[in-house]
Amino acid sequence: MADLGELLQVTMHRRHMTAQALAERTGIRTPRIRAFMEDGAQGPILPTEGELAEIAVALRLPLTEILGATRTPAKMTA
Repeated sequence: MADLGELLQVTMHRRHMTAQALAERTGIRTPRIRAFMEDGAQGPILPTEGELAEIAVALRLPLTEILGATRTPAKMTA
């Protein structure tokens, strides 16, 4: 399974999207997007669950795929 950085880079490339464009769609600051792309979820800047959900929506990816890339288990809802 790809890590978060690799998943973001590949998906953004396929969709012809820059870090700035993803930032504009999500409201997440561009430097944070770049940090996620470079360091994944293991770097010094950790993505929040809300940010991961926004990224999933913006990139049209299942949230489970994003969470899997961060090695964060999906929370069960009742």
